[in-house]
Amino acid sequence: MPANQEYVVPTEERKRLGLNSDCESCFGLCCVALPFAASSDFAVNKDGGKPCHNLQEDFRCGTHQNLREIGFRGCTVYDCFGAGQKVSQFTFKGQSWREKPESARQMFDVLPIMWQLHELLWYLTEALTLEATRSIHDALSKKLDETECLTHLSADDLMKLDVGAHRSEINELLLQTSQLVRDEVRQGQKSSTGRKKNGGRGSNLRGADLMGAKLKGEDLRGANMRGAYLIAADLRGADLRKADLIGADLRDADLRGADLTDSLFLTQAQVNSARGDADTKLPKLLTRPAHWLTEGA
Repeated sequence: MPANQEYVVPTEERKRLGLNSDCESCFGLCCVALPFAASSDFAVNKDGGKPCHNLQEDFRCGTHQNLREIGFRGCTVYDCFGAGQKVSQFTFKGQSWREKPESARQMFDVLPIMWQLHELLWYLTEALTLEATRSIHDALSKKLDETECLTHLSADDLMKLDVGAHRSEINELLLQTSQLVRDEVRQGQKSSTGRKKNGGRGSNLRGADLMGAKLKGEDLRGANMRGAYLIAADLRGADLRKADLIGADLRDADLRGADLTDSLFLTQAQVNSARGDADTKLPKLLTRPAHWLTEGA
């Protein structure tokens, strides 16, 4: 990509790729295809391929406004990156599993494959917006195009796809993206910031067990927190700008007042699973969950 050429803004690119969930255009696939077990996230057990008892004939949820109150918190956390409508309207050409029950099993099996492809598209579009990744823009663009083409495959071909291998190839580029961005942070950081510096943990927290960790007010800028277990961690007022949060488990993490403005690879599902408030700063493409304000953190 020429040095003076700007990549398309993420909002428009993600809109073009259909990476924002559109439940009105989906056949309630997540409510049928996916299994769940009775827990703090779900009030009952449900097998994969069996419609949730809350799913109506028009594929809408009959209790959408009260899901958290009646024990279905897990539904409010899930985000398909637009895979549901892609499978419904493109792969299966607008014919629902109710209209064509013989296609139901395959439709349900294709959903998690499409979900992974759309998740990768989400990460690639983000990587392409970063100035630090300009040196690998061509490689990122190529993988974006390849992945988009895969989402256009037939259901039969999607079932044969080695999505794990494709994901592995893209992960190498995402790792490079993370390194480039975090290197810039380290180069620009001053030794004294007036905040606690990672609690002595350093910046490499990849896969770390930080469940319930006391990280209030810590400077975690540029930290590698890929796949970290941050369940119920206290991150109030923490600075998470440029921190790599891909795959980090943020369930019930306390993000009140935290700054995640430029954090890397943060998704809506991760945000939905955490706790926050009006002072939590989020990346501009993510929205503040309604329950942050109604439930009180």
